[in-house]
Amino acid sequence: MLIKDLLESKKREKEKAEKRKTTKNAAIGAGVGTAVGLAAGMLLAPKSGKETRKDISENAKKTADKVSEGSKKVVDNVKHSVNDVKEKISKAKSKKNCETEDSPKETKE
Repeated sequence: MLIKDLLESKKREKEKAEKRKTTKNAAIGAGVGTAVGLAAGMLLAPKSGKETRKDISENAKKTADKVSEGSKKVVDNVKHSVNDVKEKISKAKSKKNCETEDSPKETKE
């Protein structure tokens, strides 16, 4: 049963990693799309150059803040994932040690 559980655990971890990657790519795509849309909207808007530059500057600052927040979330998620993996490894090691201690020891005669 141990091998079956290990294989199922690996499969679940792989599925979680794929979901995280998909979510990350979707977030990046949404961010890039938003930035491109904002830039196109500003450049095509009927404003003076001074007003357009001011808007671009303000939106660039907002976008940088959003990217910074997103990066912090990604770092937190990675740290959480690393801690989960460490915990699983620790549990697996302790479980293996318990199984080793519980099994009868063979002696050489």
